[in-house]
Amino acid sequence: MSASSSQPVSSRAGLTLLEVLIAVTLVSLLSAAGLVALRIGLNAMERANSRLMANRRALGAQRALEQQIAGFMPVTADCSQGNPEGPGVRVPFFQGEPDSMRFVSSYSLEEASRGLPRILEYQVIAGEEGEGVRLVVTEYLYSGPRSTGSFCLGFGPDPMLGVTMPRWLPPRPGPQSFVLADKLASCRFSYRESLQTPPYERWHARWTLPRWPTALRIEMTPLKPDRARLLPMSIAVPLRAQKDPMVSYAE
Repeated sequence: MSASSSQPVSSRAGLTLLEVLIAVTLVSLLSAAGLVALRIGLNAMERANSRLMANRRALGAQRALEQQIAGFMPVTADCSQGNPEGPGVRVPFFQGEPDSMRFVSSYSLEEASRGLPRILEYQVIAGEEGEGVRLVVTEYLYSGPRSTGSFCLGFGPDPMLGVTMPRWLPPRPGPQSFVLADKLASCRFSYRESLQTPPYERWHARWTLPRWPTALRIEMTPLKPDRARLLPMSIAVPLRAQKDPMVSYAE
């Protein structure tokens, strides 16, 4: 046997520092890419869930609004002439303005159609930080002509028509008010009068007739249109419950 073949092998297999650095760098990049992908997925899920919840709220508010109008009740109010304790003049209870309205409905947000009738007070107010407008509703318990008469300030000449009409308290939204629609560019109410001759109907921006309208329309325009969200829609709901306000009846 030769002398060269009898020497022990001193070389050993291993990783160099450069190879370790490359491996660590690759693992770090893969981990960072995974975290970025996970964050993007979570953000997308959160946005989708936010849109879903917003759409559900918008749809629920719209259905509630339609139910409240459909539950319209033709009741009267004892409108006093400056003396709350004295006998009042009975008038149809309805207030219709371009940006506010009042009437009594059998449907409330709190108890739906299972509870007591409510006096509903709608108003268009400024949005948060003065951005756009919002539609709010405030509910009060209805207990008869005196409860509706508490909103009447008496009688006075209408500034536009010059005829004597009931004067109503201005709407007063508060902490108990519920926001039905938000972030609107505009919101307007109008009221339908049915006619016996063509065109058979007329829409009014203000309701000044001594009876109830036959339909209510609410026109809403979104402030920032978004195809991914359910936008507030204009609705028109007929008022099917009608009575002659000149006919005496018990409430």
